[in-house]
Amino acid sequence: MLDLTKLARQMQGLSQHLSQEAVASRQRLELAQQHFQKAIESQQEVIALQEKWRDRILFASATPLEPLNTCIDIPTPPKVHTVIATDGSQIAPNHHEIAYCYLLNIGRVVLHYGQNRYPIMDSLPEVFYRPEDLYMSRQWGIKTEDWMSYRRTASEAMVLAELAKGLGSAWGARGRGAGGRGAGEAGMAGEEKSNSQFPNPQSSIPNPQYPVPSPQSPIPTLAMVDGSLIYWFLEQLPTDARDRILPPILEAWQQMRDVQIPLMGYLSASRNVEGVNFLRLLACPHPAPDCVSYCPNQLEKVPCKVFEPLRDTALWTTQLKPGQRGPLWRSNNRILELYGDQTIYFCYVHVGTEIARIEIPSWVAENTDMLNQALGLMLAQVQKGYGYPVAIAEAHNQAVVRGGDRSRFFALLEKQMIKAGLKNVGTSYKEARKRGSIA
Repeated sequence: MLDLTKLARQMQGLSQHLSQEAVASRQRLELAQQHFQKAIESQQEVIALQEKWRDRILFASATPLEPLNTCIDIPTPPKVHTVIATDGSQIAPNHHEIAYCYLLNIGRVVLHYGQNRYPIMDSLPEVFYRPEDLYMSRQWGIKTEDWMSYRRTASEAMVLAELAKGLGSAWGARGRGAGGRGAGEAGMAGEEKSNSQFPNPQSSIPNPQYPVPSPQSPIPTLAMVDGSLIYWFLEQLPTDARDRILPPILEAWQQMRDVQIPLMGYLSASRNVEGVNFLRLLACPHPAPDCVSYCPNQLEKVPCKVFEPLRDTALWTTQLKPGQRGPLWRSNNRILELYGDQTIYFCYVHVGTEIARIEIPSWVAENTDMLNQALGLMLAQVQKGYGYPVAIAEAHNQAVVRGGDRSRFFALLEKQMIKAGLKNVGTSYKEARKRGSIA
């Protein structure tokens, strides 16, 4: 039980600390804005510096593919469209329960708009109890609880791909009609080949009002997941363990690519600093951003960390208006070298309630029509969800395992164990005592 009387004594010190931190945060933001303006004027030089010293830079910084001052209005989405999403939850293994096992529950949602069709809102549970499921990860020094989380990430992607294949191609006809590459794809490829000059970011934006598709036209569809598409945890995994998680995810993404349904990762309250770290290249006081030689220990206070702990979202709050996106960035995280031709791009969008980080695979970013329509569908989802995409929220609600669900799961398991002739079925005395007090 929490003693609020004792806790109240600490609140005054906490409030004073937060007031001081707010002042310091404003100062860091002003300094970041100054460097941001300098970066706009010398963007090509900074990109060249980043590329030249990329093997010597010890912090993650993304590469902007459009002018830093890009602010593009997101087009209005079509009235007829479909949005799919998945999210996962779990019951972790516990030695004090009646059996050592774990459960993954993948919530899936398909929402049809303007089509007079029923939605799909359900979940797919799966129980893991075999030794190879419970103990295989220990050969790599990975806890079962962590391995369960990694498998859940792969399951979410595979279930999303199954939903996408069931809906068929929403963009295939248009993509094939354009020779398999959208105008935006060619434009993006041109930008990557030559950084000497940026095209007008507004020139590739289609008519902001899409027509309602005819019955013969593919219905615009968007696949959404909660969180990042950059799986940072993979960097710490041994190769054998990584090969059991990443390939199924990339295969699932390829299946969505085949049916031309764009994939999008939505990050609310993102803590990422890849964009701000790009400005650190300007703040470096050394002759070159050679971290290996000058600042090998990045955990210390190094000279270029003048904005820390400022986040990308704080900077883009000062640049974007509601309904606008900033420039596209290419993430340079090392784990993306394993993604093949499905590396991750991102941008920041002012969705009205916050600055959201939107992550997409390269095949979405390189097709301007697909990207802009996907962003329009995303923004509509945020508006329908009162600040958060409704499809992702509903997928979470379908996946979450509440206390009552957990009790019924173990009750069902206990019934099956007794039916199988097992004796002394029950929780440990420790678990039983923790669930109630006799004092």
